[in-house]
Amino acid sequence: MLWSGWGDPAKAAELPESVRKLLRELLGVREPARPAASFGEVRLRAAALSPLILADLRRAVGGEHVRVDDDARIRHTRGKSTPDLLRMRDGDGSDAPDAVLLPGSHDEVLEVLRICAHHRVAVVPFGGGTSVVGGLVASRQGFAGVVALDMARLNRLISVDTESMVAELEAGLRAPQAEQLLARHGLTLGHFPQSYEYATLGGFAAARSSGQASAGFGRFDDMVVGVTVATPSGTLESGRAPKSAAGPDLRQLVLGSEGAFGVVTSMRLRVRRAPAEKVYEGWRFGSFSAGTAALRRVAQEGPLPTVLRLSDETETMVGLAKPGEIGGVRPDAGCLAVVGYEGEAGDVAYRRERTAETLSGLGGVYLGPEPGEAWSHGRFSAPYLRDALLSAGATVETLETACFWSGIPRLYDAVRLVLSVALAPADLSGPGGPPLVMCHLSHVYGTGASLYFTVVASQTADPLGQWDTAKRAVNEAIGLAGGTISHHHGVGRDHKTAYAAEIGELGVEILRAVKERLDPAGILNPGVLIP
Repeated sequence: MLWSGWGDPAKAAELPESVRKLLRELLGVREPARPAASFGEVRLRAAALSPLILADLRRAVGGEHVRVDDDARIRHTRGKSTPDLLRMRDGDGSDAPDAVLLPGSHDEVLEVLRICAHHRVAVVPFGGGTSVVGGLVASRQGFAGVVALDMARLNRLISVDTESMVAELEAGLRAPQAEQLLARHGLTLGHFPQSYEYATLGGFAAARSSGQASAGFGRFDDMVVGVTVATPSGTLESGRAPKSAAGPDLRQLVLGSEGAFGVVTSMRLRVRRAPAEKVYEGWRFGSFSAGTAALRRVAQEGPLPTVLRLSDETETMVGLAKPGEIGGVRPDAGCLAVVGYEGEAGDVAYRRERTAETLSGLGGVYLGPEPGEAWSHGRFSAPYLRDALLSAGATVETLETACFWSGIPRLYDAVRLVLSVALAPADLSGPGGPPLVMCHLSHVYGTGASLYFTVVASQTADPLGQWDTAKRAVNEAIGLAGGTISHHHGVGRDHKTAYAAEIGELGVEILRAVKERLDPAGILNPGVLIP
């Protein structure tokens, strides 16, 4: 993946001049004062690991699987949040690990953790590197160094139980690799978040990932029926039945733990038959509130589509495939809902018919397959657009939250207001206007939904400080409005303070107690998750 941006460099695209002109006129966006740093201009601190520590690590995983070259260190520096990318584009490699380790088995991971605990070396578990909440930056204070534990060699499909519909896979598998291996058995996970092309199964578990087809397939944590974890205190295995009343479910300690309690090395996952038919289509609603009410009815009364999402008026307008139209609809024509169905032909037909009755009965207008197919075709390309906007001089970032249905209007208004104020230009009489704040309902449940926001603003001279101010303000607003600090991005470093407020003092003490028992030396991802 591109070291200072998203994905395949060959897929990067420049913004057309018409869009740049619109950014200048609408938001006051101006070209950055200097171009982004090249790979050779990245500033790295000297590696801190002693020859003794490196020798021990080479014995654990093999000399060829301990990398200390600049290329490996730079490519394992931070994640893919906008602040992460701004720092990399500025040539700031100060958070680079001192070495990158590639273990090949669960036992090798255990040995690495034993060695690092002995020498007090911080360990950052590394999957696809797609964290957008500061989840891959370890605190160095008090440690002899930092290593990135790249899980890429743990990439096997261990077993498939087609009678139980469970497959065991290693955690370093990237999502497309896992789908290819399962497809040979006619199976799928059905987990397709925006990070799908690069993220790993272990990363999905560590962040409680939620895919774009969650309405039909569920979240990733719903799919985990068993997990094997390497910790500095030994191996933790949990999950031997589909459901159990044998005490608290210890899998929940691992899911969402972001590598702070242990390293997931393999999982037993619920799988499904690969769908015989896929249909995506679009619906239009006159307003975001009307569309929200319709999606709530579908979520509560069913049957559920596989994909169900709703863009607000601003996102619908800005996200047009062609200026002035989407399935023949004017840009001022309300809100676009994308509805998708996957499964056997008869089941797809039944759910389409029933859902259409509900949506049309609540004011929805059917737009045909074009909007749905356009979304399906381009659903993994949005991060590339962010790279192009950053290059043009815009600050662009996403954030997400969730709440109960009754709280959505308040949460929606609060986040939009805070972002609009925090990112407004200092000189209102100057060029450009307030930031562009867009939102969509990305995941729905019987009791509530997730709100996913995208904001675009003109960069100031200090874009990192600009976003930090806005992020702190919006985190506080989410808490006050009754939302959770994260629905599927995780906690990382960016959300720690808000997470502590959300779970309370006793909740923080429980997390710290678990951390102390599993990782007494505190080497696993220090500074991440645990308040």
